[in-house]
Amino acid sequence: MSLVFLPEDMNWRCEPCGVPLELGKVEFAYLGQVFHVELPVCPKCGAAFVYEELSLGRIFEVEQLLEDK
Repeated sequence: MSLVFLPEDMNWRCEPCGVPLELGKVEFAYLGQVFHVELPVCPKCGAAFVYEELSLGRIFEVEQLLEDK
């Protein structure tokens, strides 16, 4: 099972490649834990877009939970 995180608008492009981002699977690893999520990614170079709302929200909450263990 993977979680899906999309920004409010998907009108984003990869700056180096110039192509629109698409929903794709990404693996996050933190403190020995691995998480599979779906995020906007560049279909050409594979770079994932972690938008500010997600990084300061849900990802930060998970980091805090893992660090408190």
